[in-house]
Amino acid sequence: MAEVQQFERVDDILRVHAPAKLNLSLLIAGKRPDGFHEIETVMAKIDWYDEIRIEPAHQEDLEFFCAGPRWAPADRTNLVYRAAELILRESGRPGRVRLTLVKNIPAGSGLGSASSDAAATLMGLNRYLNLGLTPGRLVDLASQLGSDVAFFLNGPLAYCTGRGEQVRELSVDFPFTALLILSDVNSSTKEVYANYRHDPDRYRQFHGPIATLLDQNRVDLVVRMCVNMLQESCFALYAELGERKKAIESLGVGDVRLSGSGSTMFLISAGNDPGRLNVVRETIAERTGYRGPVVRNNRW
Repeated sequence: MAEVQQFERVDDILRVHAPAKLNLSLLIAGKRPDGFHEIETVMAKIDWYDEIRIEPAHQEDLEFFCAGPRWAPADRTNLVYRAAELILRESGRPGRVRLTLVKNIPAGSGLGSASSDAAATLMGLNRYLNLGLTPGRLVDLASQLGSDVAFFLNGPLAYCTGRGEQVRELSVDFPFTALLILSDVNSSTKEVYANYRHDPDRYRQFHGPIATLLDQNRVDLVVRMCVNMLQESCFALYAELGERKKAIESLGVGDVRLSGSGSTMFLISAGNDPGRLNVVRETIAERTGYRGPVVRNNRW
């Protein structure tokens, strides 16, 4: 399979691919004075993409449309539109661009697609309009749009702290394959965090070992720990997700993990060979009716 490139230019159209992500581990250190939660998470991009198409505007200075099989707000509330407004305002340049979001990744799924779309818009417009903004300036703009946006400017594997906006790239090569277990549940990140009850003992149990393993570039061992401190909160709000996890694990296929605040869960295998997980996918579909794509780690 040919590797997808992040940017593809054809005549006067720039296509920017916006990858989804998985949280390979997620700790909550506690609540901050600003009301946000302090997190420590290892995030990895995967090869499942939304797409931003940038081309000359037809009528307005900034035109925005949605397409694709998944729903997204086709108005000014969409992070794509907000990112475009922000970078055009901050650069002092008129837009005259038409943006089309091709939505393939479901919203509210814990896969970070809206944040990725925003990052793709910032990078794409910077390139398309030759704005000349530095990577550091793009990070500053990303922090104004959302906690995870900065991660998607970097990658493909990073350790993110603070609200998620402090990004430390991990240079280790960690190839993996994952089976995503999708759901019709649109999990609210805000509600999952609001429902979270902090467990400082559990945080301390994992913080030290994970920090040590990351210093040793042993991301593989961090993944084996299979920790997401938002899982209980998410399952308390969306009981069907917890029931789904139990049903799948009862088949003996391995540990099922929650990505971010949900609703997507996943099984992961080291290496880029999807053979085993393709078999597991068919077993799960036959026995439970749950389906989802098999994905790999993204290379950029």
